[in-house]
Amino acid sequence: MTDVLDGLVGAITFTAVGVLLLLGGFFLADWLTPGPLRHQIWSERNRNAAIFLSSALLGVGAIAFTSIITTYTGFVRGLVSTVVYGVVGLLLMAGAFWLLDMLTPGKLGEILVDPQPHPAVWVSASANVAIAAIICASIS
Repeated sequence: MTDVLDGLVGAITFTAVGVLLLLGGFFLADWLTPGPLRHQIWSERNRNAAIFLSSALLGVGAIAFTSIITTYTGFVRGLVSTVVYGVVGLLLMAGAFWLLDMLTPGKLGEILVDPQPHPAVWVSASANVAIAAIICASIS
């Protein structure tokens, strides 16, 4: 019975950490783009904004998943590694955003919330997923 209780505590705690990291991904994407992202996606049905946000959430979720599944021995060490890798992922995704913004014409944040489809959205989304994949591969 102790194993079940330990597993339950772990599931609840890691889920809470994962949700906080996902919220961090949401707020980061919201900060990088002009206007409230919630309004852009849910009220205006902006597909560009939804693709960009989805890629950030998938990336952060993949990082948290990989960190949890490869948890170090010890509950606290596993939690710390999940938080550290998740935050590093968010910072690297923001860095990739800024790098793309500097290397390409226009303001990337404005392009990502433009209601007209734009290929830059797919490039930015791919960068988020690629960074997450690299971090996932580095977790061992």
